[in-house]
Amino acid sequence: MWHDLVAVQIPIVEKVLRTVAVYALILLLFRLAGKRGLAGLNTFDMVVVFLLSNVVQNAIIGNDNSLLGGAIGAVTLIAVNSAVTRWLARDPKAARILEGTATTVVEDGKLDRAALRGLALRPSELEHAIRIQNGDKVTDVARARLEPDGQLLVTLKAAEQGATRGDVRELRQRLETIERLLTELAADRQRPSGIRRWSRARVGRGKGGGPAAT
Repeated sequence: MWHDLVAVQIPIVEKVLRTVAVYALILLLFRLAGKRGLAGLNTFDMVVVFLLSNVVQNAIIGNDNSLLGGAIGAVTLIAVNSAVTRWLARDPKAARILEGTATTVVEDGKLDRAALRGLALRPSELEHAIRIQNGDKVTDVARARLEPDGQLLVTLKAAEQGATRGDVRELRQRLETIERLLTELAADRQRPSGIRRWSRARVGRGKGGGPAAT
């Protein structure tokens, strides 16, 4: 039993090469599938993913069912993915080649149907993504683009955007100023008429240098 767990039944180099080759193949397939394949998984996408995992399983493990062989494959897969991620982070040109560039699908409230067809993205899916990001309809959108990682970034028109914390803070300050002015006005009205005239006269002398008319 222990022998079956630790004895790798194929050469370790072959195990590593199999894993790297399958990783490169899957990366190429997703690149050819486009950003639509990464944007969201519908029922058909889930079926493909499950079947794909079973299809490539034998290509990775070969004639090896040992625990150590599986561990070698897993470590190789994580190491290769980490290396590719770091490489793309340092090399923008390689990132554009392997991941592609962003695609604009909505501009000033108008759908780019040619871009949608190229991405195999249905308008209903796009509208659903817009509603998730606080938009009601496509005409509310100033610009929407699908990023290489499949994420849809939506920028709403200024009139449709929600208030930010800065907007709320500015509104609160204005309300406090209005409340203070109303309080001062109410207090001024409650003073006796003689005191109000004397107070206004002092204000007039302070501004013009002479006595104010009553």
